[in-house]
Amino acid sequence: MSVGRILRLTRGAPAWTHRSFRTSTALLKQDDFTKIMSTEIEKIHKKVKDALPGSDWSPFKPMDHLPPEHADIVIVGGGVMGWSVAYWLKKMQTKKKAFNVLVVERDPTYSHASTVLSAGGIRQQFSRPENIQMSLFGAQFLRNINEHLGIINEDPVDIQFNPSGYLFLSSEKGAEILEENYRVQREQGAKVTLFSPDQLKKKFPWINTQGVALASYGLENEGWFDPWLLLSALRRKALSMGVLHCHGEVTGFDCATQEMVTVNGDPVNFKRISQVVVQMQNSLETQPVECMAVINTAGAWSSKVAELAGIGCGNPGTHEGVRLPIEPRKRYIYTFHCPNGPGLDCPLMIDSSGAYFRREGLGGNYIGGLSPPEDEEPDNSNLDVDHEYFNQKVWPLLAHRVPAFESLKVKSAWAGYYDYNTYDQNGVIGTHPMVQNLYFACGFSGHGLQQAPAVGRALAELMNHSRFTTLDLSSFGFERFIFQEPVLESNIV
Repeated sequence: MSVGRILRLTRGAPAWTHRSFRTSTALLKQDDFTKIMSTEIEKIHKKVKDALPGSDWSPFKPMDHLPPEHADIVIVGGGVMGWSVAYWLKKMQTKKKAFNVLVVERDPTYSHASTVLSAGGIRQQFSRPENIQMSLFGAQFLRNINEHLGIINEDPVDIQFNPSGYLFLSSEKGAEILEENYRVQREQGAKVTLFSPDQLKKKFPWINTQGVALASYGLENEGWFDPWLLLSALRRKALSMGVLHCHGEVTGFDCATQEMVTVNGDPVNFKRISQVVVQMQNSLETQPVECMAVINTAGAWSSKVAELAGIGCGNPGTHEGVRLPIEPRKRYIYTFHCPNGPGLDCPLMIDSSGAYFRREGLGGNYIGGLSPPEDEEPDNSNLDVDHEYFNQKVWPLLAHRVPAFESLKVKSAWAGYYDYNTYDQNGVIGTHPMVQNLYFACGFSGHGLQQAPAVGRALAELMNHSRFTTLDLSSFGFERFIFQEPVLESNIV
């Protein structure tokens, strides 16, 4: 049987099942030993305190900063995607399947996190039905966020959602695609409408309609919100449900390997991760964590995490040589002020040129930017901002479309990372066919924030039931890279 045949037969098959150790006699004995040791350590601490009153010195190094030695599920990456998966795993757990979940995040300040450095938008205006459905669920989740993330006796969650919609402008060249996208969106239940140039001018008088053949506008469930507030709410709720977390970097996996041979005599290695090696923050100290499954939600750095399990490290042209095609892409977001700019009716407008902007609060403040072409990608080794990029590339496009922006003034700017899927710019969701207990939720290329609630639910379903139960996202699996089956999305921003 060929490897391709093996992989096709195992698509959607359960790759991992939960195994409980809670009634293990060995573990009970270990717990007794731990209690005895804790009692003895407390006695030693008391003696030291009596001998050295007022001193904080201890003969024992504190271990609170270390992760546990065992976790059923280790989530690599504590951004919005990682915490969403953790939340849904806990929400769906039962007494028979009570998972011990650990989230490992290397940047506790989130200063480089894609989540908090994004523009915070949510839209249903995609071309793939799955993407539309994920964002529709995301909008529903945000609308009822306190039913999901509210905590008793704590303040209600407010992510400062602004329901002002997305407005896509199309030239004559792209009008047919926009019409087809509109048809798919309406079929999927999205509330979207099309505007002719005259209708567009009537709705938004501040737009220059020159070169616009058609526009698409989201009427409901679109807008923007504060990404940090959503991340914080997911994290707080997950922790309240018993999710564990630690600050550190995953630097390795210990794997058990089983070799199989194809009918052609080619060896194929199937792996299972048995331990995750976590290096503590600002330290050379490491802690191995025994686990039963690992979820890669490391965003722009997901490919490096995959390589730790040998993914993409095999010979070119082999299945083991197929890498996870995700890399960091730097994107600039500029804040600017224009006292005579669009008012409260201002949507998140995306020009046919690719330039975009939206209102930021009140008083004539806005944010905007433009994704560069492939051959002009900026250096992603840092998050420095190229201010000339705005002057030369972004400003002329915005000023052409909104004449009032000819007098805008840039106030500040920042840069963030897309976890960019270079293969087809869509997310990677599900398990790896040859590393059987490694799951992915990464590579969303700029729309991961809005799809995090749906993806977290999908991963939890897959791990609980060995299949997707509410929304079939199997087309986003890793196998598409092996079988050369891209999932194309025509409405990437």
